[in-house]
Amino acid sequence: MRAPTKKIKFVIKIIIIKKERCKIMKFDCKEDIIQLTGEWKGERFEDGRPKVSDDILRRMRNITFEEAWGPLWGKGYRYQWECSFKMTHPTRKLVGRAVTSVMVPMRPDLHNYLLKYGHEEENRKGFFNQWVIDNLVEDDVVVVDLFEKIYQGTYVGGNLSTAIATRTKNGGSVIWGGIRDLEQIVEIDNIQTFYKGVDPTGIGDVTMTGYNVPCRIGNAICMPGDVVLGTISGVIFIPPQHAEEVVTNAEKSHIRDIFGFIRLNEKVYTTAQIDTAWTKDMMDDFINWFSTDPQAEEYRHLTWEKEIENAIKTSENNSQVRL
Repeated sequence: MRAPTKKIKFVIKIIIIKKERCKIMKFDCKEDIIQLTGEWKGERFEDGRPKVSDDILRRMRNITFEEAWGPLWGKGYRYQWECSFKMTHPTRKLVGRAVTSVMVPMRPDLHNYLLKYGHEEENRKGFFNQWVIDNLVEDDVVVVDLFEKIYQGTYVGGNLSTAIATRTKNGGSVIWGGIRDLEQIVEIDNIQTFYKGVDPTGIGDVTMTGYNVPCRIGNAICMPGDVVLGTISGVIFIPPQHAEEVVTNAEKSHIRDIFGFIRLNEKVYTTAQIDTAWTKDMMDDFINWFSTDPQAEEYRHLTWEKEIENAIKTSENNSQVRL
């Protein structure tokens, strides 16, 4: 019998490694996160999460919920937002990178094993929600599927919200469940919390089965590293590989709307003209305003070659409504 070739030995080694890996459970598993977010080709955190740039997050804070929605819908992302939330700071926008957690109703055998595993094998301290919050970094947003549990489903209170504010600086949390100590949380300035309800009870009868895994929030799905945009309209989860395109398209929509409002107030154009594809004359008017008006200064990194080309091809009676 012939000895195995180098190629066969290599294949056998890979199979053994994969089998061994399947035996190892791990919360916040770097290899799994990288595999699940394979379309992201940029920088990553140590835990494997995609790290969308600080500049993209900065620009995202200037756009609206609806401006972010349009580009995602066009790409086939139909389940990226949820609007049925309460929020602790109605005038504050939430932008950051998602850290996800999935909780389920407590089943004693599973609960005891996972809690013991986290304590003994991964050296984690406290309860499941504390494991997540203790590892947050600047601009993180905790995104938690707590299956709408409010009674004994209060993921954060005053203390943990203070910890989130301290660690994330500008972040916060999106909780498909409850919170407590609302009167304390609303006094924390540099945080935003989206939640389903309030209850005085502490968290209990729940088990974390996933940490930085795909997470369902109502009708939406969130992945670790998604850009979270939360406004008074709701919360939208933007895949990191599309974040730059989304924010660029949103900025273009935003600054065009500002121009449109001005021209409507001046009665230069009708609503039908503003809300349909623009003609070359309208685009020339916009470009001149964009190049000189102080309101457009922050957006002058944008380029308009494609829009100008489209405007040249547009007839005056075009009736296609712009998203």
